[in-house]
Amino acid sequence: MDELIQSFNKCLQTGYVDKSILSNLDYQPELLVNQKNPPKKVLSTILHELEYCNQFFISVAFVTTSGVATIINKLKELEDRGIKGEMLVSQYLNFTQPEALKRLLQFENIDLRIATTGNAHTKGYIFKSKEHYNLIVGSSNLTAQALCTNKEWNIKVSALDESAIVEKVLREFQSDFEKGTPVTAKYLLDYEEIYQQQFLINRKNKLEGFAQSQALVSPNSMQIEALENLQKLRAEGKNKALIISATGTGKTYLSAFDAMSFNPMKLLFIVHRLTIAKDALNTFKNVFGKDKTMGLYSGNQRELDCDFVFSTIQTISKVNHLDNFSQDHFDYIIIDETHRSGADSYLRLIEHFEPKFLLGMTATPERTDGNDIFRLFDHNIAYEIRLSKAMEEDMLSSFHYFGVADLSIDDVQVDTKSDFRYLVAEERVERIIEYAKFYGSDNGITRGLIFCSRKKEAAELADLFNVKGFKSIALTGDNSEEERAKAIERLETDVLSDKLDYIFTVDIFNEGIDIPKINQIIMLRPTESAIIFIQQLGRGLRKVDGKGYLTVIDFIGNYENNYLIPIALYGDTSYNKDSLRKLITEGSRMIPGASTINFDEITKERIFQSIDSANMQLFADLKKDYNLLKFKLGRTPFMMDFVEHGSRDPFLFVEYANSYYNFLVKAEKTEYLELSKQQVKLLELFSKEINNSKRVEESLILKILIESGELTVKKLRVCSRQERRQDALSERDLRHR
Repeated sequence: MDELIQSFNKCLQTGYVDKSILSNLDYQPELLVNQKNPPKKVLSTILHELEYCNQFFISVAFVTTSGVATIINKLKELEDRGIKGEMLVSQYLNFTQPEALKRLLQFENIDLRIATTGNAHTKGYIFKSKEHYNLIVGSSNLTAQALCTNKEWNIKVSALDESAIVEKVLREFQSDFEKGTPVTAKYLLDYEEIYQQQFLINRKNKLEGFAQSQALVSPNSMQIEALENLQKLRAEGKNKALIISATGTGKTYLSAFDAMSFNPMKLLFIVHRLTIAKDALNTFKNVFGKDKTMGLYSGNQRELDCDFVFSTIQTISKVNHLDNFSQDHFDYIIIDETHRSGADSYLRLIEHFEPKFLLGMTATPERTDGNDIFRLFDHNIAYEIRLSKAMEEDMLSSFHYFGVADLSIDDVQVDTKSDFRYLVAEERVERIIEYAKFYGSDNGITRGLIFCSRKKEAAELADLFNVKGFKSIALTGDNSEEERAKAIERLETDVLSDKLDYIFTVDIFNEGIDIPKINQIIMLRPTESAIIFIQQLGRGLRKVDGKGYLTVIDFIGNYENNYLIPIALYGDTSYNKDSLRKLITEGSRMIPGASTINFDEITKERIFQSIDSANMQLFADLKKDYNLLKFKLGRTPFMMDFVEHGSRDPFLFVEYANSYYNFLVKAEKTEYLELSKQQVKLLELFSKEINNSKRVEESLILKILIESGELTVKKLRVCSRQERRQDALSERDLRHR
């Protein structure tokens, strides 16, 4: 105990007297804030304290389902360990969500109460450890935004059990807690009615404000930058460009704004589904109003006389249809989902027309079939915003991802190779439903999409869910467009008697389908491609009025490719094992915005095992990423290009072939330079031992010696300082990009 007191005394001196005094970081007072760079979240500290406490007390004015979602896994762990907690929330302004209270009532270890009178506005988190308390007091309520993104100030202080501050804080908490009303089923029934009335008033006011703002449609910050880049490209004489933009970030509106700037006489918008063509037409109408006539060219609809034509590729790419148009009929052509444009149908269309400007748009331009999409647009990338950046800019719905272990039945691990009877076993169905209920959705009215491995699995599970009382349907490639459209309409309807709870599917909703109201996605298939994972996740990331966040429940088996999960979630395509391990360990801190990433212990261990055993330097994978970057740049990439474009760690090429030069020779099957055996060996030594980023000073010494012929220790020190400053500036520039 004396040692602990001495440690606290030192921390008090560091925190309140002299910051240069060394002391235990765990006990020092700390300001907790949310910030983008370097990434910090108040949530990280809350989770850490929950993990190591023996008891907890939380008093907040507001709690939402998003707030509960950020800590729900940790609360479950505490319940399993028998750690008890007391929580006091407030009914002030009727902001606390009844659904959030229901979610908290799941835990038998939590005594939950609510202050129903007064204007309680506390924000305090108290954690008891073996011999001391950690107190966090400040501005953060129990909401995802308050714990992850909002400008918040919270002070964390540590104090011994017998300290005055602990006595005062606990006395204040207990006084408020005893006055609180226990949250029961009866209380919730009454409060839900009050909350709904307040919700309708707030919604009416919000819609009135929204209607006024909709009078003038204008580009957002991302679109403004992209539009400026498009103008610059045209000013340079370029007549083609590619927009790479994550699903839900407003690509169609962006193209409409650029078309407004370009002011074409005739415009063609190409998509691969009629429903998307109709949506695009409506978007352009919102921007152009009645200034242009617009029509469809698909199937039996041939509205050729319109200024702007919206067509499906299946119709217009046929030779007899292309012959209806002269090569210069359209001034401006837009190809949506451009990553498909390597197909013959798209190539026929591109070869036939000669517009004044051709715009391609896609969320995922990378192809695994060897087609170079970038070449079709002369490698002119007007703008690129990937999922991580879009989330950071708050352009997409936040999500809470939960990786949970798929179960074993009869000591057999369920996976895609399992007998069908295991995939649809009663025990598995019950487990899926258990987790779907436990994690829930933003408002308790679930509109779910469930991705399966097999058509038969989707159909059988949908039937079993119906038996369990969940209105469900299975959709596969065998269903017609009309059947799909009807199911989506039922999933999104506000008429609860007709609403579907779940659509089970096999890959047909990976892209090109807009279902904004989806608020829960369940993945019952392995992650075999980071691109497909992002496409499926993207189905639920589109923002829509009334949607709080997306719940993602990923049932993870013991798969070899589990290492792809952190690659997909965090957007780290370096395939660097240390980097991937760190991301899993850091959890939600490294994900932008109010989203969170949560794994149970089994799935976390499975991912670590997958990372450990994965071969990150298979020639086929290295060559694929090399070609993708080569296509994007329009030239042979340098090693630093892989770093600057967030691609595979360039040293993986060195580890595979002893030098990047050796890899190029094998990949391109040609000699770039006539190097002797001695030169090749010297290059290998330089690549593996000297320029390996572990001893940077050695590379710096060689550089100066080559340039100057001599080097003093004094000059080396000066150059080292200059290099460090330059590296810091370069790193800052990369982060801004």
